[in-house]
Amino acid sequence: MAMNQSGAVLLRVGLVVVAFCIAGYILGPPLYWHFIEGLAAVKQSSSTCAPCLCDCSSQPILSIPQGLSNTSFGDCAKPDPEVNGDTEKNFADLLSEELKLRENAALESQQRADMALLEAKKIASQYQKEADKCNSGMETCEEAREKAELTLVAQKKLTALWELRARQKGWKEGVAKSHTQSQGKVQTA
Repeated sequence: MAMNQSGAVLLRVGLVVVAFCIAGYILGPPLYWHFIEGLAAVKQSSSTCAPCLCDCSSQPILSIPQGLSNTSFGDCAKPDPEVNGDTEKNFADLLSEELKLRENAALESQQRADMALLEAKKIASQYQKEADKCNSGMETCEEAREKAELTLVAQKKLTALWELRARQKGWKEGVAKSHTQSQGKVQTA
């Protein structure tokens, strides 16, 4: 337990030292310069020294040769009619070229759409022809069926008429079968 208390005290002391170091790091330089300026002011006011006379030329230490310097910074914002005209021409050329490209793309798209429409009409026409053939075939089949029904009805009437005449003459259905069977037996023997 005594070990824990002494460790806690050492930790607190370490944190206080770190806090003072950080405060000195942050506040030290500004305070140092203010202190130096104050000392310089006090020193200067106490000395009776005459002000320094400088013989400095008006040219800067580093000078750029005349051919390399760009003194037209003020002209940068001014519109140049020659450059402005070229820019407008280039802009107009670019716009007209863009319009031509879009027009060509639209024409190609229109041609593809027209070709697709023609192809669709062609296929629709072929399907219509097939449908007409099918309808024609169905009508022909229907007419043939109706004719066959009429012929069957007529044949049934004719058969009934002949059967009626045969019965009037004495024909009997069972006799005719036995007569044909006996003829068949005679022919096979």
